[in-house]
Amino acid sequence: MNKLNDLLESNRNWAEQVEAEQPGFFENMAKGQAPEVLWIGCADSRVPPTTITELPPGAMFVHRNIANQVVSTDLNCQSVIQYAVQALKVKHIVVCGHYGCGGVAAAMNEPSLGLIEDWLDHIRETYKAHAEEINSLEDVAAQQRRLCELNVIAQVGKVCGNEFVKKAWDNNSPISVHGWIFDLASGHLKDLDITANGPAE
Repeated sequence: MNKLNDLLESNRNWAEQVEAEQPGFFENMAKGQAPEVLWIGCADSRVPPTTITELPPGAMFVHRNIANQVVSTDLNCQSVIQYAVQALKVKHIVVCGHYGCGGVAAAMNEPSLGLIEDWLDHIRETYKAHAEEINSLEDVAAQQRRLCELNVIAQVGKVCGNEFVKKAWDNNSPISVHGWIFDLASGHLKDLDITANGPAE
């Protein structure tokens, strides 16, 4: 319980500091949001999107789940994309994975993990599609790193195939979809050079 009280105290200190440095910040933030970026990332506690990009509250719309998946039957993810595209008019959608992803490792090792197994099947599909390339790498660590990258690329493709993104492109809305990955060991983000600015790409 003391730890939770510490969190509340830290919040008060943070709010006071922000307000002192930027008077009226919270009053303005309460009026609405207009982020230009939708971030679809992993729920891993080591990859907090606004922290690793040094962005303030209100600058990024965020959806996170295990292994940064974009699943057509996931109403949460699909609703986030719809709201981001139709209501917020975001200009960029970033799918960001990370090396050392537990979801990716579990999908490769095929352990019995109960409920999460169905979720991991989406990653296993990507693994099977690229098995020859992945298995040709020298060690398990390299194989997992490559699958982390391929997983991001696969999710970028799913975002591009999303009905709300396609409709926005049909209406000439300027939306770009990007694939990035975060290196836990260095703290650096890496652009995987997989970007789509429209259906032709």
